[in-house]
Amino acid sequence: MRARLPFSPRHLALVPISAVMVLPLVWMLVTSVESLDQTRHFPPTLIPTAFHWSNYREAWNEAPFGRFFLNSVIVTGTAVLSNLILCSLAGYAFARLRFLGRELLFVALLATLMVPFQVIMIPTFLIVQHLGLVDSLGGLIAPNLVTPFGIFLLRQFFRTLPVDLEEAARIDGSTRLGVLLRVVLPLSLPALATLGIVTFLWTWNDFLWPLIVITSTDQSTVQLGLASFQGAHVTKWNLLMAGNVMALAPMLVVFIGAQRWFVRSLATTGIR
Repeated sequence: MRARLPFSPRHLALVPISAVMVLPLVWMLVTSVESLDQTRHFPPTLIPTAFHWSNYREAWNEAPFGRFFLNSVIVTGTAVLSNLILCSLAGYAFARLRFLGRELLFVALLATLMVPFQVIMIPTFLIVQHLGLVDSLGGLIAPNLVTPFGIFLLRQFFRTLPVDLEEAARIDGSTRLGVLLRVVLPLSLPALATLGIVTFLWTWNDFLWPLIVITSTDQSTVQLGLASFQGAHVTKWNLLMAGNVMALAPMLVVFIGAQRWFVRSLATTGIR
């Protein structure tokens, strides 16, 4: 069977699964170019008779999407940059430095990964309110400056790197921070890329926390702004799906671009 097929037999099972996963995206694209009456038609129209590309312009103009995108870029970019910096420092400390209570502190850090966000939602809001960051981008950024997952991921990756390289740099007179910047981080690009992608997706897609903290339209993010197309009695499905397509586009671009860079980093890690 395998000799006759130009591909692996596993693809016979992977292709239908991929089609099922792609179906919601295709449905979203089709709905975004339909008229409002076509979105309410039953049975649903799989192939629209006319493509209403003006839905994207109407969705962009009906809500301040430019402001939403700018807020999301600021919050997401700050979260990604701060996680890469702070998680690198904390992960390296847990991986290489010896201090009193290191293992106990690391176990406590891992225990926070098992606590659902709904449990810490109200205490986090009270802290943000005490800092005076409610209804501001700072209230969205502060809880995401560093994550336990990022510390755990980088700590585990740092432990796989040869200690001899760091000791050689220390013999040459480099400090701990210099070893981290010049030796460890250049060899950890795959882990840093993974952390950057995960943090970007989590922060960009976050809806619950902005819904709690933000009360004004000027401070809303993209995901929160999409809710403006959904009313109590009427939902503009064509504009909502057009907005979803625009909100999904940056994630696809970042994921595809970072994935290629991630593969190149894996291929060149040993050479470096």
